[in-house]
Amino acid sequence: MRTNDVPAAIVVFTVSYYVLLLWPSLLGSAQNTTGTSSSGKIGVNVGVVLDMGTDFGKLGLSCINMALSDLYASNPGYRTRLLLHTRDSKSDVVGAAAAALDLIKNTRVQAIIGPETSMQTNFVIDLGDKAQVPIITFSAKSPSLASIRSSYFFRVAANDSSQVGAIGAIVKAFGWREAVPIYVDNEYGEGIIPYLTDALQSVDCRVPYRSVIPPAATDDQIAAELYKLMTMQTRVFVLHMLLDPGARVFAMAERIGMMGSGYVWIMTNGVTDFLGSANATVLDSMQGALGVKTHVPKTKELQDFTVRWRTQFQREDPSIVNPPLSVFGLWAHDAALGLAMAVEEIGRTVNFSFKSGNFSGDSSTDLESFEVSQSGPELVQALSGLRFKGLSGDFRLVNGQLQTSTFEIINVNGSGERRIGFWTLENGLVRMLGSGNSNGTNYFTSNTSLGPIIWPGDSTFVPKGWQVPVNGKRLRIGVPIKDGFGEFINVSFPFSNDTVTGYSVDVFKAVLDVLPYALPFEFVPFATPDGKSAGTYNDFAYQVFAGNFDAAVGDLTIRANRSLYVDFTLPYTETGVSMIVPIKDDKSKNAWVFLKPLTWDLWVASSCFFVFVGFVVWVLEHRINDDFRGPPHYQVGTSFWYSFSTMVFAHRERVVSNLARFVIIIWCFVVLILTQSYTASLTSLLTVQQLQPAVTDVNQLLKNRENVGFQTGSFVLGILRQLGFEDSQFKIYGTPEELYQLFVNGSKNGGIAAAFDETPYMKLFLAKYCSKFTMVEPTFKADGFAFAFPKGSPLVPDISRAILKVTEGKKMKDIEEVWFKKETICPDPNNKLSSSNSLGLESFWGLFLIAGVTSFLALVIFAAIFIYDQRQVLINSDSEPSLWRRIVAVFRTFDEKDLRCHTFKKDEAGERSAVEMSPPNTHYPPSPSGYSVRTDSSFVSGEKGTPSPDPNGTHPTDQDTMVSELTFPSPDPREHDNW
Repeated sequence: MRTNDVPAAIVVFTVSYYVLLLWPSLLGSAQNTTGTSSSGKIGVNVGVVLDMGTDFGKLGLSCINMALSDLYASNPGYRTRLLLHTRDSKSDVVGAAAAALDLIKNTRVQAIIGPETSMQTNFVIDLGDKAQVPIITFSAKSPSLASIRSSYFFRVAANDSSQVGAIGAIVKAFGWREAVPIYVDNEYGEGIIPYLTDALQSVDCRVPYRSVIPPAATDDQIAAELYKLMTMQTRVFVLHMLLDPGARVFAMAERIGMMGSGYVWIMTNGVTDFLGSANATVLDSMQGALGVKTHVPKTKELQDFTVRWRTQFQREDPSIVNPPLSVFGLWAHDAALGLAMAVEEIGRTVNFSFKSGNFSGDSSTDLESFEVSQSGPELVQALSGLRFKGLSGDFRLVNGQLQTSTFEIINVNGSGERRIGFWTLENGLVRMLGSGNSNGTNYFTSNTSLGPIIWPGDSTFVPKGWQVPVNGKRLRIGVPIKDGFGEFINVSFPFSNDTVTGYSVDVFKAVLDVLPYALPFEFVPFATPDGKSAGTYNDFAYQVFAGNFDAAVGDLTIRANRSLYVDFTLPYTETGVSMIVPIKDDKSKNAWVFLKPLTWDLWVASSCFFVFVGFVVWVLEHRINDDFRGPPHYQVGTSFWYSFSTMVFAHRERVVSNLARFVIIIWCFVVLILTQSYTASLTSLLTVQQLQPAVTDVNQLLKNRENVGFQTGSFVLGILRQLGFEDSQFKIYGTPEELYQLFVNGSKNGGIAAAFDETPYMKLFLAKYCSKFTMVEPTFKADGFAFAFPKGSPLVPDISRAILKVTEGKKMKDIEEVWFKKETICPDPNNKLSSSNSLGLESFWGLFLIAGVTSFLALVIFAAIFIYDQRQVLINSDSEPSLWRRIVAVFRTFDEKDLRCHTFKKDEAGERSAVEMSPPNTHYPPSPSGYSVRTDSSFVSGEKGTPSPDPNGTHPTDQDTMVSELTFPSPDPREHDNW
């Protein structure tokens, strides 16, 4: 619903009244709407309703007449001619309606060109719709006319709403966050505001205020409104009005100082399209302003028409020197041209006459008794399908609206305007037309797409779009009152700016120091008259929305419900809600602690490798080393003993095989690393203090129904309830000392087992009691502390950028050191609690891989050599046809000593030498050392051997065995003689 419904109703009533008075004079006999001249041309009546007493009306009528003259002169074969019937609306809504009614009822025109203004056109559209007479305007641009939805209304002009995209692109390009529209309080001014507001909000620009100027406002009224704007922070103004009232606003703004540095003025095409007719005084008051202007392509036809039109216009009105031709004159030209072409198109088939309409005979008024044009529907269809190249550009009507998608961006500088770029619907802001893609894939919103700009005050620096009001008002910064955690915010009374201290305050002041401009402020406590807190933190944030504070500073957390009515800056603290619990010494003191250094899989792997290495050494040493021979149980025990004794490097058996020596070297290296790691881990378990959290899981608290704590007034209460805690389990604290006492009491004695609070509070608590408590998982999502400002405040992006500079620099660390002092002896908060995780197989699998590969290769090499030596036994089937027996024979050979080994040869040579050197004695048995111990090849196993059967099948006797085993030295005959 339009805001001027009451004035519109008055207009309708007034028009109706005048129509009733004039109606008897309009009921004359019907006139023919067409006529045929002597040359056979069909004359079609067309009405023109303009303000004939204004230069604008004269401009429009002149362009219409020239358009028809040029058209018929260049197309003498046209069978139709438009017969113009002009009426003066006298700059009045009633006059325009009466003129249109006269043309329809009395002159019976087939179409009406005009009227000029949107308010005049609003009522005339209804008349044309009833009589099916097209109403074609070239100057009524208000978007509200489109809502009438009449198929008989055509606008050969740019809809005012089509330029709001260009205005939004300019605002976005320079990053302005607020803008105030200034417009006239009529249908023309109000029609664009909804579209303009939507366009600004789409680029994240807020409209905090709308400045409405009465149509007949005095200079004092304009000055009062502008002074009101000066008291606000916003310095970006969008001016939407015609040139005459706009010039008065600029003149007053210049007089009171609103055209100086820091201000931004953006004009719609209601002003810019007429700048060509503005005098030097008006242009001087607009210096630095930006504007959106309708773009008209420069063509040779336009240049020729402009020259001829000026000559014709000065001939008609010699008092005007060098008259400017505005875009409205071009639209009037194209409107008349299009209407004439449409009439010619249907002239051969349509009867340009009227017929009686359907109306009630007992109507109390004759307003319902319109006769209806028979050519109306066909003329509407012809106009809608018309396409041609006009002076203003492409002529194409979609739903009765001329399509306009290109605007010029101008900057008023010096004695006139200067074009700095274009805006197109497809490509946004561009420096030159044709520099973007026609398919719209590249849409530019950067100010680099525009040329250099001279801003108000002859400044070349882009205004930031806001500033502290000139009336000297300081920003009112609200601060909360709280009893505990004064390190963040502390307010003392009697109150002053100096009595507000704390971490949050120091951060806020450091942020203001980084800003490129001064920001005067004063702290205001959120307190009752007696100095107590005036409410919760939600209430505190709401005071910003209510306008009691310009900003809120303190330990205020970003929350979704608060962000509905305030804008937060970036957080200046860590985010999250953490759980803090006591820590305890979990030093292991049970009897099986020696098993904890290694995991079970590492124990199993080590044991398997001990057995495997023992087996490998036995295989490699069995044939050549007496230490690894003997009864089976002896050999098994020796192998295990040897392998496990390497763990403490206590093995005494000799290893004579090179392959076995290589395996043992690698295995000893593995054992050395294992034992050293085991020793270190066990030492840590038995000696180092094992600090572990008393509670590691929220579910443990819920299962045991332990009490938990949270800070007074904290939103953490909602999180705890969502987790499943009951109100009976809650304990509230206000200071770190109260929290510590709750932990000391314990959950069973009215205390708590864990506390939940935001990370900054928890870190402050740990700074005092870090040796007794710790933070554990989980950490719940929260957005940290931030500063709150009103919705859409332009300060928010600047403050946020300043916060980033402070938090990334040394200043933040200095502030934290001042307010968060730690205990003298305190573990590193970034270091996890000491733990003694057992050593696992994943840490040693590489060593086991090396030892396993080495042992396996040694076995393969030994087996290859042994089988090669016994190849004759395996392949000789003559002596033993059974393969199984041959394999058994090979294994028996493996169980024998390898007499070829140097170890046995050395032993035999040493024993012989010992016998030869012994003294002769024939009367006493020889010493054991005098025996020469040999092993016959017929003995299969055992140190002393077991006699094998004789080839003839007889077993040797004990005496034969003794003779074969023992050989006594023969006495020397000379010694016997001497003895």
